[in-house]
Amino acid sequence: MTEEFLQFIWKHKLFDDQNLFSTGGDRVEVVNVGKQNKDAGPDFFDARIKINNVMWAGNVEVHIKSSYWYQHNHQQNSSYDNVILHVVYEADADVFIGETRKLPCLILKFDSCLLQNYNQLMHSTQWISCYGEINLVEKFFVRNWLDRMILERLERKSADVKKMLKLNKNSWEETFYQIIARYFGMKVNADPFQQLAQVLPLKILARQKNSLLQLEALLFGQAGMLNDSVDDAYYKNLQQEYLFLADKYELKPLPSHRWKWLRLRPGNFPTIRIAQLAALIHKSSSLFSKILDCVNYKDIQHLFEIRVSDYWKSHYQFGIESKSQCKQLGKMTINSIVINSVVPIVFCYGEINEDEEMKEKALKLLEEIPEEKNSIIDKWKECGVEVKSSWYSQALLQLKVNYCDEYRCLQCEFGNRIIRMKNYQEYGK
Repeated sequence: MTEEFLQFIWKHKLFDDQNLFSTGGDRVEVVNVGKQNKDAGPDFFDARIKINNVMWAGNVEVHIKSSYWYQHNHQQNSSYDNVILHVVYEADADVFIGETRKLPCLILKFDSCLLQNYNQLMHSTQWISCYGEINLVEKFFVRNWLDRMILERLERKSADVKKMLKLNKNSWEETFYQIIARYFGMKVNADPFQQLAQVLPLKILARQKNSLLQLEALLFGQAGMLNDSVDDAYYKNLQQEYLFLADKYELKPLPSHRWKWLRLRPGNFPTIRIAQLAALIHKSSSLFSKILDCVNYKDIQHLFEIRVSDYWKSHYQFGIESKSQCKQLGKMTINSIVINSVVPIVFCYGEINEDEEMKEKALKLLEEIPEEKNSIIDKWKECGVEVKSSWYSQALLQLKVNYCDEYRCLQCEFGNRIIRMKNYQEYGK
């Protein structure tokens, strides 16, 4: 038994509400259970409870044992003075507010299968607690809950964008550039790429935008990759350009050791990703404004169809020649960049400017992009969950990390419905 479970029973009125009596013998009628409070203070606010036909309005506190009122020192906290009903699993002590007012106490009675179902989920050792039962949840409720998950995910990412926007003095272009740079690094080099964007402001790159060589010199130089002695004409040209530009703009490079190379495919080497980022900046001006003007995903995809400079077509690292290849951004890479950078900032832009169409545009983009390919999504498919697009894969990632991994079944629509199933015990065997 947990207090959280009792709160769940009270919140959803899953208790036997016929012929309710307090431990003192008073008739109790629950008119409104109140609004659950997740912060400090009583568990439910603004409840409406009839006790002996007298309507009381106030708060409700839930405990496993009534004596926990004193264990938790509620008698010393004035915010509990307006509690009108103490809801418990076991009444082992009388509780008084002040010196004279005895707090009415109600023992919560419910179907034992609810607790059995809950404990089965809580003690599951499967990939997710409802691994074998999630297919019992009706599709209507699945879609509704995933709607909630995708909004939660975008709101969380939007909060991160807002923090960056504040640091960048409300410059959307600068913020977008930093977010884009981060996702050029993918998971392995995300942090150094973001740091690179922070030590090399977009306004500096914009001044040299017409020269791809100078853009590359600035990016590679600030990445700390031009400090060696390499017998290569292109490398020496970059060094010379960077020395001039670093002095002009008073730049200090990042330490080169921050970049990770191990277990990366050559196409994902930071050198190639930096060359691609330089090509994107060279091709596009006011990229964020162009993103906002795009009608659909194909328009956005076109903006990221860039080609590296001639040198990088035949190199993965400085001074080491390889077979010539175009090395443009692949479809999966573009999808990832749009999902993780374009969609959150467009959604955030809609939030800040109270533009519902822009927020809908962000959601529509996710529906146009194919689902992501990873082990978590594969497992969801094994469970029988339909994954039609990145809208679904993003929602399911949010659900797995923030609910399933934390055993938050009581806050999950799937868990809620499975706990209430009378036949869940049969399926769970």
